[in-house]
Amino acid sequence: MKNNVSKPNQRRSAIIRARKRRRKKAFQRVVLVLLLVLMAAGAGVLFYLMKGGSLSTPAVAYNIIDDFQYQNTAKTKQRAAAFAEDLCVVNGDQVLDQVSLEDSQEGLLLDLNDKSVLYAKGAYEKVYPASITKIITALLAFKNGNMNDTVTITEENVTLEEGSQVVGFQAGDQVTLDQLVHCLLVYSGNDAASAIATHIGGSTENFVAMMNEYAAQLGCTGTHFTNPHGLQDENHYTTPYDIYLMLKEALNYPEFTEITQLPSYTVTYKHSDGSEVSTALTATDHYLTGEASAPKGITVLGGKTGTTSIAGNCLALLCQNSYGAPYVSIVMGASTKELLYQQMNSLLENVNAA
Repeated sequence: MKNNVSKPNQRRSAIIRARKRRRKKAFQRVVLVLLLVLMAAGAGVLFYLMKGGSLSTPAVAYNIIDDFQYQNTAKTKQRAAAFAEDLCVVNGDQVLDQVSLEDSQEGLLLDLNDKSVLYAKGAYEKVYPASITKIITALLAFKNGNMNDTVTITEENVTLEEGSQVVGFQAGDQVTLDQLVHCLLVYSGNDAASAIATHIGGSTENFVAMMNEYAAQLGCTGTHFTNPHGLQDENHYTTPYDIYLMLKEALNYPEFTEITQLPSYTVTYKHSDGSEVSTALTATDHYLTGEASAPKGITVLGGKTGTTSIAGNCLALLCQNSYGAPYVSIVMGASTKELLYQQMNSLLENVNAA
């Protein structure tokens, strides 16, 4: 009887042990699968990180250098586009049948309204500007000076090369900055230019540095100044296109065209002893004095002449046609004044037809 009872118990115990073994194996298989999944996931994460990925950023990694370069390039392009939008862009020589400058000459005719180039010869060629330099000298006076300032003429201001154009100031003379600018632009006085330079810049050297900095700000890439008046120096040069940029800037100063339209000017100032002196000055621009006549319908708004033995006879003009549209016309290096105005007229005759 005892043996019959023990046998069922033994069978039940064996069944229970078998079930436990199966459960244990099943659990082990589940754990093994989970471990394999985790190992695979870990390997994937490790591979992702080794390839430059990040668990906290998008798959495409942020590269600050690339972004910085893009921003700089984009901003440069935007600035260049914005700058060029307001400029006449000269890509090369542009001929007009009736305009014939000599081989050694350069010139431009530009429509400021529609930014078109009507004529161009050597727009980016190096030229000596002579007294056309005084455009920048005047602009710096307007920009940085007080026209009511009294300026005392120094020995440096009147110690210039023999034969250069001067008003006739003497050391110790008292003259206002406004008067100096008139003498500069109407009569092209080199002593006036020197006095403006030392007054505005503190020294000629500082003023010349201001001139070059200002030219660069205007976009002039072929210009280098060494003095405020334009007396000959091989390191003092510009290009016709840069002269255009200077004249275009002059349009922002109504005083410039007001002065450069004057056919004459009388300056009254005091010597160092208190005595008063007046000097009558005639404009160097023959259009203003009546020695030359512009084509019908053309109004000369102003500009600047320049003449040295090396630079030749030069003229840069702001003018408008009979419809009031503004133009810049430039002729550099004419052999005589008579030829200069003939060539300028050949350019201006195209303004009303444009």
